Amino acid sequence: QVQLVESGGGLVQFGGSLRLSCAATGSILVLDTMRWYRQAAGNQRDLVATITRGSDTNYADSVKGRFTISRDNAKNTVYLQMNSLKPEDTAVYYCKADQIQYYSGRSVTWTTNYWGQGTQVTVSS
Repeated sequence: QVQLVESGGGLVQFGGSLRLSCAATGSILVLDTMRWYRQAAGNQRDLVATITRGSDTNYADSVKGRFTISRDNAKNTVYLQMNSLKPEDTAVYYCKADQIQYYSGRSVTWTTNYWGQGTQVTVSS
């Protein structure tokens, strides 16, 4: 009934840029704090950036100054602008909602810790 749909991944050269999008679809009432994670092959999934509903942000040290997280609450969409990309940024990027409140039929319900399907980012050297 709700989905997080990521897009914008792809292959980019060292130093290039990509903009990821994560759109929440369905009868969304409230999209709470949103996060971007990434998981490189063989590694654990790591938190990259966080944005609250009020647009307070936080970043992993490895991406500070290069990545920018933002959101458009009217569109229920979160973005991750990635600049000065490095090969070590190569990973599958996932968005996650801490909580989504939405209509289910005539009821209001919510789901927590909801993940998107991921989008591959590959940075060539």
